[in-house]
Amino acid sequence: MTEMKKLMSDSIVVRWSVLILVSITMYANYYFYDAFSPLKSIMQEKLLWTSGDYGFFQSAYSISNVFLFMAVIGGVILDKLGIRITGFMFTVFMVIGSALTAYGSTDMFLSGGPGYHLMSSFMTSYSPSLKMMSLGFLFFGLGAETSVVVFTKAIVKWFKGKELALALGINLSIGRLGTFSALNISPWLVNLKGDMSVAVWFGTLLLLVGLLTFIAYMFFDLKLDKQAKIDVMDETDEFHISDLGKIITNRSFLYIALLCVTFYSAVFPFIKYAPDLLSNKFGMNVSTAGWIVSMVPMGTIIMTPLFGAFTDRIGKSASLMIYGSLLLVTVHLMFALTRINPYIPMVLLGVAFSLIPAAMWPSVTKIVEEKRLGSAYGLMFSIQNVGLWAFPMLIGKVLDISNPLVTPEAIKDGSMVYDYTNPILMLAFMGVLGVVFALLLKRDDKVSGFGLELPNMKK
Repeated sequence: MTEMKKLMSDSIVVRWSVLILVSITMYANYYFYDAFSPLKSIMQEKLLWTSGDYGFFQSAYSISNVFLFMAVIGGVILDKLGIRITGFMFTVFMVIGSALTAYGSTDMFLSGGPGYHLMSSFMTSYSPSLKMMSLGFLFFGLGAETSVVVFTKAIVKWFKGKELALALGINLSIGRLGTFSALNISPWLVNLKGDMSVAVWFGTLLLLVGLLTFIAYMFFDLKLDKQAKIDVMDETDEFHISDLGKIITNRSFLYIALLCVTFYSAVFPFIKYAPDLLSNKFGMNVSTAGWIVSMVPMGTIIMTPLFGAFTDRIGKSASLMIYGSLLLVTVHLMFALTRINPYIPMVLLGVAFSLIPAAMWPSVTKIVEEKRLGSAYGLMFSIQNVGLWAFPMLIGKVLDISNPLVTPEAIKDGSMVYDYTNPILMLAFMGVLGVVFALLLKRDDKVSGFGLELPNMKK
């Protein structure tokens, strides 16, 4: 047992330094994903997109993960090849995808630059900019979802039996800091430079930095494996495809995966439209609306680690998922049916957005064996991506159908506004489904005995 004390993961300084390296890449991932949220009206004006076009672009992020099962495949690759190879490969996909997306927003492309005529030659009902940017966002999403799976398994590797929920909470918080930054920096860069593409290229630059920090992490990971004499291809503990069947026949896993998709479908797509909702319903400018929406990730930066520390020491993860789902329903009903000060529901959404992730992601480690974790998280992310693909489009379509007379030109001259009631009620219903799955999860835990209500830290 004395040999175990020499592992790098037993050093507080080293394992928290590793967390910072991984979390910087996570920050860049979240930043780019949300860089467009405060830019909807600007994109519609410059690129002449409809709300449906904007929803199509946002949904492109999830196409590879929904229809090609790339998050599941990425999870299996992770379990087979390990953290280093998988993480590097999919982080590179993020960088490539972000560069393509940024290029599609530039004046160079819009004025007939390389690729413009190719993008004009098919699906002519969609603009070349929409197709180029959607292609880039598709590649970015292909890398981004599996990268988060990699980061999660890396943290489990270094923190299991220690401050796991706290570490996962801090990692999520730094990711949410990326969202907060995007909601505020993107419109600021547009106002500063007068060019939307500058805000997008800045996100690409951050992803390049994130790639470098992940490369630095790889050296730590390699040394830890050498210390522990771990061979990722060790046949005695190798992942087999048949293990997927064991995962999907686990009732608790299915409930937590369904909670994941309903919850995130009601949050992430909402954030994509929330600045525009505030602009239309409350007459706010883009910067103010972006600032208010950024309160959601800002709240999670503080609260997610706190709730994570709570579940590490006290437990009650299943109960926290129920409370978070109920809170989410309340928030969407407030936005849809009242004109209450938007700061209030945004703060409450931040609490809900902290409660469920802080409890949900560490709980998977109790339900699924460690050798299957990559595939389990990958499967969850694939299921989650069904919602992230469908709901941005659904919100855009419902918004257009509910407001048939509203045009981008009418929005620009201030003569008309969008009514967001119907799309937000749709999201409230998803929150109700989340409550149901959270209740089923808690009930099944009493039968299965996974200990979701027990503390995460070993005594």
